[in-house]
Amino acid sequence: MPSQLWFFLSIAFSFVAWGIVAARYIWPELRLRQRAEALRPLLILHSFRFEGLAFLVPGVVSPDLPAAFAHSAAYGDLIAAILALLSLASLPRGAGVVIAWIFNLWGTADLLNAFYQANASGLTPGQLGAAYVIPTLVVPLLLITHGLAFRILLQHRGESAVRESRPTGESDVRAGRDRKVRIQ
Repeated sequence: MPSQLWFFLSIAFSFVAWGIVAARYIWPELRLRQRAEALRPLLILHSFRFEGLAFLVPGVVSPDLPAAFAHSAAYGDLIAAILALLSLASLPRGAGVVIAWIFNLWGTADLLNAFYQANASGLTPGQLGAAYVIPTLVVPLLLITHGLAFRILLQHRGESAVRESRPTGESDVRAGRDRKVRIQ
């Protein structure tokens, strides 16, 4: 099998595995929180996107790594990390939510652009060197959490993603918990 196929299979399996983790463990916790509190763990995760600068480090990646891909991915990730930190510092104020929108739009576009640049420049998996784990392990997680962030951002301020408006005494069966739900 050609290395490109192994590369794409690694990305596909990572999407499946991270999708299961997100559906089973991450989203059930975040959906019960108010918007600002649900965004915080996602923004903290994305604050580590400075790791994309590894695409610029000789010895970590091959000297043959296409510069168009390397520069775009590295600096795009750095900007995403800065926006995530700015949003994190500004939450729960309105400015934090606005910056979270900007971060999420930029960060998603940056990751999709990196896939495009890799394909357009003829990148081969071996050119990634030690940075191979970024697109195969980290990027799928980042894209999935961008999707979760969009879902959280689209909810109204001050309400969780799950409306808790059932009469007093009903169990919250959907959340898998036997807690009582109050009307606010």
